[in-house]
Amino acid sequence: MPTILALDTFDVRFPTSRDLDGSDAMNPDPDYSAAYVRLVTSDPQLTGHGFVFTIGRGNDVQTAAIAALSYLVVGRDVQDVVDDLGGFSRSLTSDSQLRWLGPEKGVIHMAIGAVVNAAWDLAARIAGKPVWRLISDMTPQQIVDLIDFRYLTDALTPAEALEILQRAEPTRQTRIDDLLERGYPAYTTSPGWLGYSDEKMVGLLQQAVEDGYRIIKMKVGLHLEDDRRRLGLARAAVDPGVRIAVDANQRWGVDEAIEWMNALGQFDIAWIEEPTSPDDVLGHAAIRAGITPIPVSTGEHTQNRVVFKQLLQAGSVDLIQIDAARVGGVNENLAILLLAAKFGVPVYPHAGGVGLCELVQHLAMADYVAISTSMDDRAIEFVDHLHEHFVTPTVIRRARYLPPTDPGFSAEIKPASRVDHLFPDGAVWRELATLDAAAAAGDTAGDAAAEDDRVRSGRSIEQESGVHS
Repeated sequence: MPTILALDTFDVRFPTSRDLDGSDAMNPDPDYSAAYVRLVTSDPQLTGHGFVFTIGRGNDVQTAAIAALSYLVVGRDVQDVVDDLGGFSRSLTSDSQLRWLGPEKGVIHMAIGAVVNAAWDLAARIAGKPVWRLISDMTPQQIVDLIDFRYLTDALTPAEALEILQRAEPTRQTRIDDLLERGYPAYTTSPGWLGYSDEKMVGLLQQAVEDGYRIIKMKVGLHLEDDRRRLGLARAAVDPGVRIAVDANQRWGVDEAIEWMNALGQFDIAWIEEPTSPDDVLGHAAIRAGITPIPVSTGEHTQNRVVFKQLLQAGSVDLIQIDAARVGGVNENLAILLLAAKFGVPVYPHAGGVGLCELVQHLAMADYVAISTSMDDRAIEFVDHLHEHFVTPTVIRRARYLPPTDPGFSAEIKPASRVDHLFPDGAVWRELATLDAAAAAGDTAGDAAAEDDRVRSGRSIEQESGVHS
């Protein structure tokens, strides 16, 4: 069996801030980016792909964190890794010195997630299956063995997890057939970016309804009157049966969140997502109590399974998001899905970004087949940006994700896209730098021409501004 020869990293960025795609109350000008990793093996036909999603600045830091893990990965036997993906994950999260930088949180933990996900991509390619099917075909005990139950057993024991998985096992094939026939429900955030004009927002809302979406998410939290206006326009633009969720992206403190959401209650809100700090377990509980009956959600920025455990134990949320590139990879997300199943809380996976739809669809589908057994009151977020850059892009039909069939984790960015968007020297960024320089030069030339006109007419800048010597 081959060995891992290299852990290659790439700082890949897409200039989405130019059109304000992805803009929200906390992140007004994101450039969707991927700190990208390839596990290169001694078999030239076998490579694993993974990434961490960021929104521009700092992507270089995240890329460096991934590269820092190479000493734990390079030289390993590929078969040993794919035969024990649980052990592989724990070997990264348990490194005695790296844990000092976390433990299990922040840039290093997300870097570990990227490498773990790349190992899953590798394992699925070897098995000839998409990741969702690879998980769905595992025995309950094999899935339990993937999970690090450290810090979880006061809420979920291995025996309880095994029981959940065993209950689902006899009817797995029925749900696999159902997925292949119908796909998995999606909701969309594409119309809801905060930087979009009212006209663009309304047009995209109408298109989303025409495309079959029954849940649409809007960004809120910058100005209350703007939120009221935009939600009024949104409610008028869609059918009465279409649910509208809102997302504050951690903008508010607890009291502000309660006041703000009660002011928006007239718009029949499906849920409020990330109303406050993702680490504030008790704050979410207070908000939930203060805005009943509006449901509360979080999870996109929740940093590990322990915080998810506490959110569920404290009754702080009505639903949760998982993110395929935020925690420590597939293994930790399986732990979170099992926790949600234990507490009876539905999961609406976070996606969008660059490649997040491609990844998280696998986790939601594995959850449906092997863990929760339900697609009721569940949907995967969909954002229609940048899918064309992936070798196996997400496929949506009538607002449903169609299950991936190609082997792997759907994580591979096309080589040409990766090269062209490499920061700062890829062709896309060189061209933008040239255009920006030309624009700046044009502004300078315009200022100089205006000054020449003033001089010829006997007026100085100081005179125009009312300053006299």
